[in-house]
Amino acid sequence: MSKVIYIADDEKNIRELLYSFLISEGFSVSAFSNGDDLLAAFLEKPSDMVILDIMMPGTDGLSLCSLIRQKSNVPIIIVSARDSEIDRITGITLGSDDYLTKPFSPMELVARAKALFRRLTLDKSESSFESISFGNIEINISSRSIKINNVAFDATPTELALLIYLIQNSTKAVSRDELLKNVWKFDFDVDTRATDDVIKRLRKKLVAAEANAKIESVWGYGFKMGMCE
Repeated sequence: MSKVIYIADDEKNIRELLYSFLISEGFSVSAFSNGDDLLAAFLEKPSDMVILDIMMPGTDGLSLCSLIRQKSNVPIIIVSARDSEIDRITGITLGSDDYLTKPFSPMELVARAKALFRRLTLDKSESSFESISFGNIEINISSRSIKINNVAFDATPTELALLIYLIQNSTKAVSRDELLKNVWKFDFDVDTRATDDVIKRLRKKLVAAEANAKIESVWGYGFKMGMCE
């Protein structure tokens, strides 16, 4: 069954262009002229991915991203003509998994959508049993799943990538800049405090799941995995 993607963009030509490219790649696509219509459709029948413009009539894309993220870990890609660092950082910290600045190649968006789906799907060419753990946190890297106390733990693709990176590097402190480059794939200089909101969100989820491991702050530098006392 083909993956279902919802698109919200108030520019008709962009909606139609993205629709045609994604359909041609085998996806099932529904396009909306505003975020409110997309949200209504998503609440009735969730899609496998959401692509949002920021500036739209009614609920803007960033607010919509936050609303969807409260209910689902579905992959979210933000596309926007706003290319400032703060917009990109805000999109990521609100829970989006990628951010493209207009104008962009439709094929680039298709490639990024496919990459996100690959992160969520078991890759048969890799070991199906590759796993890592820290305390009572267990991550099956191949199936992209997390268990805490042997109970499934919901995480967004970005939260999952962040936790994997921290555990894989648990013998050292990881700088904010390193996380931005290796988890968020930012290849430009940004305010490295951008990671803090995502770390804060993940910490709350780990506490709620009764994890016996935590993400510690290393003052003036970054973060490190540690055990709860």
